[in-house]
Formats: sequence, C-alpha cells, structure tokens
Amino acid sequence: MKIVTIVGARPQFIKASVVSKEIRKKHEEILVHTGQHYDYNMSQSFFDELNIPKPNYQLDLKSSTVSERMGEMIKGIAEIILAHKPDLVIVYGDTDSTLAGAIAANKNDVPIAHIEAGLRSYDKNMPEEFNRVLVDHASKMLFCPTDIAVQNLKKEGITESTFNTGDVMFDSIINFGKMADNKILDDLKINSKQYLLATVHRKSNTENISVLKTIFEAFKECGEEIVFPIHPRTLKCIKEHNIAHDFPNVKIISPVTYLQMISLEKNAKKIITDSGGVQKEAFFLKVPCITLRENTEWTETVENGWNVLAGTQKDSILNAIKNFKPSKEQVNHYGDGNASRIICEIIDKYYS
Repeated sequence: MKIVTIVGARPQFIKASVVSKEIRKKHEEILVHTGQHYDYNMSQSFFDELNIPKPNYQLDLKSSTVSERMGEMIKGIAEIILAHKPDLVIVYGDTDSTLAGAIAANKNDVPIAHIEAGLRSYDKNMPEEFNRVLVDHASKMLFCPTDIAVQNLKKEGITESTFNTGDVMFDSIINFGKMADNKILDDLKINSKQYLLATVHRKSNTENISVLKTIFEAFKECGEEIVFPIHPRTLKCIKEHNIAHDFPNVKIISPVTYLQMISLEKNAKKIITDSGGVQKEAFFLKVPCITLRENTEWTETVENGWNVLAGTQKDSILNAIKNFKPSKEQVNHYGDGNASRIICEIIDKYYS
C-alpha cells in the first residue's frame, strides 16, 4: 500500500524516526516535511542524526501569519495527495502540520491515521488542544499512547478503531538513548546533576511579556545553574524586550540536536519546561520535571509524582525548583518500546 506521512516539527521527526523504519519494511511511504520547523537544529539535524529517510517533499512556506501558513500547508499537502493517491495519510501529535495534513486528507477522501491520539489537557486556550480534537474526530485509525488517551476518546464517543499501542517516543528513547554521549556537557563545561535544564517555547509563555519576564526572574533567583536551549520564538521575544541580559546563572545556547537533548536531559538535576514532549522525555529518563503550565495532556506523569504543574508564578516556580521531588516509584504507562511495530501490524491487518 501507499502511505503519505506528514511531519513538520521536532517531536514529529523523533516519532517518524522509528515509525517510518517499520512502515518501509512492507509499504511505500511518501514523506512530506511541511517546513513548520526550518532551523537546522530544529529540523535537518534530526533527519541527519536519526537516519530518517530524506523527505520526498519539503514545502516552502512563504507567509508570515499562522493562518496563511496553514493555508499554504493544506494546499501543498493536498497537491501531493492528489498526485500520489495514497491509501492512508499518517499524522502525528497536535501541531499545525498535523491539522493541515488531516484537513487535506479529509477533503480528498483519504483515511487518516493519527499517531498520539486521544491526548487532552482540557485547556481550550491551547492551540494544540484545538488541533488534537479536530484531528481525532476526523481520523479513521487512532493510535493512543496510553489507556487514559483511549478513555478520553471514549468520553467523546470515539470507540471504533482506537488502539493503545504505547508511545512511539518511548521507542525512540530506547533506540537512540544509548547513542547520546556526554560531549555536550564537556563543551558547555557543566557537570552531570549539577545543573537544571530549561525549555520555554509556548506562545502563552513567550508572547506574554510579563509572564516571560517572571519566568526568567525565577530562573535568576533560584540559585541554580540553568542550561537553556532557546527556541527561535523565545529568542526573538527576549531580544525585542531586553529580557535575560544580565543572568549569569542562565546559560542560553542555540537549539540542540535530539541526541544532545537526550544527554542534557538525562544528566540534569531537574528539568523545567512547557513542552509536552520534554515532559515525557523527563519521565522516560527518570528526571524530575517542573512544568510551566497550569495543565498537561500527559497527566500520567503528574499522577505518578514525577512531574509538577508549577504554572508561571515566580513563587511557585522557585518552590518547585527548591523542593519538588518525585513522590513515588514510577509506573510504566507508555508501553514496552514496541509501539511502532504494533502500529504497523494494525495497519497491515486493516489493509491486507
């Protein structure tokens, strides 16, 4: 069978690194990179480092607004679908690329398989929440990473063709984690378990300047060395508003590759983030996580005591940095590291 796979952002490259390998054992895959992330360390480094097949197509997005870029993605993906007439379109996660791929497939009567289906933060202000709900309700096959995700879909009346396959990002950590050396620690002159790792990229935290200032004030006052791989959106905001110009304990660095990120994560004392993917990676690597949000789609990590929702108030962030410790032994919610194989076996069964 012929499958079109849509990727466009860092987490999707990581997931595709393991799923595409399984797909190509039996099927023809056309890989489409929407261009949503275009910086080398946000995009191409993942293809190089993880040996992901070169995209058959990479869209050249020219617009500056979100809605215009979404329109460009839908148009570009639809043209590819019409040219190749695939049997299935695979989308990952909850980004604008995910939604664009689902819309293009739906409007051209091609079944959609959603990998990482069923996640809910129940925060309607999050663009990602809007994306996941629409994509789930448009999809023919829903591959859920956890049982909670399956139950979320059931609450919305989606019960057919839903599968708890485990998490493909867990597959990636198992497959690639052993390749992550500690060279980046030497390059940055930092020692294992002697620093905090921080990432901040969500619009609600970066484009609200008072919130971004508060987060950096908490970082400055925490008394810990912080390594901060900076997202291009965040860098733009701190430059425009002169934030973090005198923070000697915060080491701001360029975006890092996937293997470098794993190294930084597993050697950190704690991780501070607003990223869903990093929350999970922290959990997989058994590193305490402080989430700069009021809610999370990865509720298992909080319920299991390894992730705390600190929000964006300075006192709450500082308290979590100083006092948060995992409260119990981890329980594995994310499968056995074979999610990619399970997904492909289900696709084979349905299309045999």
